[in-house]
Amino acid sequence: MDNISDGKTIKNIIHNYVQNEKTLVDQLYFKTSHGITIGGFREDIWRGMFEQIVPKKFVIEQSVFIIDSEGRVSNEVDLAIFDETYTPYIFRYGRLKFLPIEAVTVAIECKSTSLNQKNLKTWTENIVVLTTSRESYTRMFGSLAIGEKNPNSTQTATRPLRILCCLNEGIINENLSSGDKLFDFVIRASEESKNLTIEVDNSKGSLQAWYCALNHADEKQRSESIKDGSELENIKLEEYQVNQHGKPVSLLTFNLQLNQLLMLINNPILFPHKKYASMFDKFS
Repeated sequence: MDNISDGKTIKNIIHNYVQNEKTLVDQLYFKTSHGITIGGFREDIWRGMFEQIVPKKFVIEQSVFIIDSEGRVSNEVDLAIFDETYTPYIFRYGRLKFLPIEAVTVAIECKSTSLNQKNLKTWTENIVVLTTSRESYTRMFGSLAIGEKNPNSTQTATRPLRILCCLNEGIINENLSSGDKLFDFVIRASEESKNLTIEVDNSKGSLQAWYCALNHADEKQRSESIKDGSELENIKLEEYQVNQHGKPVSLLTFNLQLNQLLMLINNPILFPHKKYASMFDKFS
């Protein structure tokens, strides 16, 4: 067997991604003969897209609330991607799901029409204020991670990626007070062109900046760890763009970009059981 690349197969894979985009858009814009849109089912369609992309180690849940060990609770999150291995089931009861911020890697807001800029900002800010805790006690390879005394230095404070999925409507992805954008990704479905448009927060520039933003979300701790991941400084997320005949293959590009960022996070921050015990005891 020779080592000649199978260009035809690769082209077929790219073509399949393009067709998947068209099918996805058709489903999102589906209407009945009575003019009633599928409305709430769009969330299921977006969920199906993410299920095709993210590795099986992650779980995708609908309609969750994210909490932190200070007792703060986010607004409802349409879709949350998290590593179930690290998530205590104490926060889940039937359809009511409360996930600790330490476990959530992606928070997704799904909107159909009439996007309200103020509501989107409120949704984002209710996630931004949630903080992870380092008060964890875990056996690591060859050592113990003991709270602030001997913490995991590569992850001082994580935050979930924030993604907006919507139909082809205008939204200003404005800056927060921290300098970050409301959303890391804005995914628009266009009925006219039958494809997806993916907008990335390119203000971070390099993978090093993404690494620091996601693993050292606290600005004070981030400044102490700015050299961490410096070898990623010259790698840009925009370099993951895939094109066909001069046009972007958005779904394939998003697949590669999102999973690259998930690999920079790799695992949720070590879970601070004692901190949550203290929080529940305080409010009880």
